Amino acid sequence: MERSSSEQHEGGAGTAGWPDLPGDTALTINVPQGDALVRAGFPAHVTVLYPFVHESRIDADLRRELAALLCSHDPFTLTFAGFGRWPGVLYLDPWPHDPVKALTKDLTRRWPEAVPYRGIFGAGLDPHLTLANSEGPATQDAAYGALQTELAPLLPLTCQVRDVHLIVWDGERWQDREAYRLGSN
Repeated sequence: MERSSSEQHEGGAGTAGWPDLPGDTALTINVPQGDALVRAGFPAHVTVLYPFVHESRIDADLRRELAALLCSHDPFTLTFAGFGRWPGVLYLDPWPHDPVKALTKDLTRRWPEAVPYRGIFGAGLDPHLTLANSEGPATQDAAYGALQTELAPLLPLTCQVRDVHLIVWDGERWQDREAYRLGSN
């Protein structure tokens, strides 16, 4: 499936933007309450950092350091009540942004080579949950307007965020590898 450059990380290689390479990793927040709303062909999630470090670099020491960094952040709640759009993309805007941005900031401070979205969007994109990303300029207003009307009665969604998932691109699909708890248990 072709993806816009802003959502390339969510489904593999495409014709626009960058290709996901085998061994690419990302850190995400799963939002299972949103799965039924997503029309983009992947599970509902909010990206914390894409790409993270290559899978070949993930050893026991990195796992321990990642776990320690993430457990220094308290669990939090995200509420999805409003829609947003970028060219070709309809998304839900999670609120508040600050806890997700704080995670990203700490991760990129520790691993500065992990540049959000490979630097294509400057400092990165605001946190978001992609709903649809298959419409082009000629059809997106009507299609996404209709989808917003359909989905609006299902909002707000609330998600308790207690962990962050490390996922790996195997060349065909993203695979969930590990979950790291937030907070000190």
